[in-house]
Amino acid sequence: MKTKRVLIGISIAAVISAVILISLKAYYVLVAIVIGGLLIGHRELWSLLTTKKLPPFDERVKENTSKAIRNGFVFFALASVVLMLIFSVNREWKPELLHVMGGLFITAGTVYLLSYLFFDRAQPNLSARRLRMLKKFLILAGCSVAVFILGAFLHNIVSLFGIEEAVFFTIATIIAPLGLVVGLIASLVIFIMGLIAQKR
Repeated sequence: MKTKRVLIGISIAAVISAVILISLKAYYVLVAIVIGGLLIGHRELWSLLTTKKLPPFDERVKENTSKAIRNGFVFFALASVVLMLIFSVNREWKPELLHVMGGLFITAGTVYLLSYLFFDRAQPNLSARRLRMLKKFLILAGCSVAVFILGAFLHNIVSLFGIEEAVFFTIATIIAPLGLVVGLIASLVIFIMGLIAQKR
């Protein structure tokens, strides 16, 4: 009963927000919020469509949802900081704010969904060794993003003094993206292995 009230409240708030965003002609943000909402509420919506009942909300689901929300929020915060740094360094790049916000909402919703699927379905089927490997590859991907930002920032700082340098440029454009691709692909492979093992 409490979950139904929460869903009704969220629905009313969503309708009001949609009317406000449409009146402001912020269509991209509206679409992004709708997609993000569908990603976040996929479990409840799917259960309502298939069984016409809300799914059980036990302690395991509550814990998995909390972890997924935490990951989505952390990603949203870090991505916002990275974008602010990029805007401050590269003042010539001025994308539409609505596009940026829309992209942030969609990617944060995707991170939430993947996190929930991982904690709910993939993690229980992965061995301790594979979980350690997954952690290492995720750390590699995160460090690659940090190295890219640092390399680009240092390259721009050095360029301000009229010095031509290739070290930071090479790190930011070749080494960091390569580490990010390796980390993400390897993490995705381990994630899919956990999902496939659940079907056996």
